[in-house]
Amino acid sequence: MSVSDIIKVIILSIVEGITEFLPISSTGHLILVNHWIEFKGEFANAFDVIIQFGAILSVVCLYFNKLNPFSKRKTIRQKRDTIKLWMKVIVAFIPAVVLGLLIGDYLDRLFNPTVVATTLFIGGIVIILLEKRRKFSRINSIQEMTFKTAFVIGLIQCLAMVPGTSRSAATIIGAMLLGANRQVAAEFSFFLAIPTMAGATAYSLMKKGIHITSDQWMLLFIGVVVSFVVALAVIAFFMRYIRRKDFKVFGYYRIILGALILAYFNFMS
Repeated sequence: MSVSDIIKVIILSIVEGITEFLPISSTGHLILVNHWIEFKGEFANAFDVIIQFGAILSVVCLYFNKLNPFSKRKTIRQKRDTIKLWMKVIVAFIPAVVLGLLIGDYLDRLFNPTVVATTLFIGGIVIILLEKRRKFSRINSIQEMTFKTAFVIGLIQCLAMVPGTSRSAATIIGAMLLGANRQVAAEFSFFLAIPTMAGATAYSLMKKGIHITSDQWMLLFIGVVVSFVVALAVIAFFMRYIRRKDFKVFGYYRIILGALILAYFNFMS
């Protein structure tokens, strides 16, 4: 385990922590950063997935009381609401499980800068158009969200299997299009990330775990810790931000980044 590997792992983990819950595509950014710092191979591919576990823990930590149905401080009704929240999350998670098992092995060919740049650009335009339309929010809490709505959000989340789309962007935009306000859309996206990312992490470990050395396990530990700390700060910032402002800045960022990536790789070729 070299100092160079540790530095690369820290850089990637910071990128993961910053981008995972913002609508700008963590996978897309990791692919690009991996390319530029030359962190490649089977372990690098597994690392990009497994460090998401740190981001999962940050959601659990920040929303533990809201997600815990066994809290003694909750009333019976509040406990029932929490159980229903988890049921909606599970319903929304089902499409990703089914589609992931069906086509997961065919998606690796999409993990390249051109696909990332294209989906970043298109997603940016969609975000800006969404924010410019007249808004009417009929879902102002997760309790008001129906199971049907949760399932449709889960279907939309599957678009994020194309790198650069952004799981957060897909679920947040999908929830808003279905009538959720910005804060509810963001929170449900965070909660849906728990089984989705945990499943992806477990699947990656099943495929790669037996090939991971003790040094690589240490790199993974560093990565999970760093992504956890960074994601904690980013989620807190993001929820404060969306109470006052919209998502347009993320749309413009995606468009600019996508254009720069296309220009760069076309020039390099």
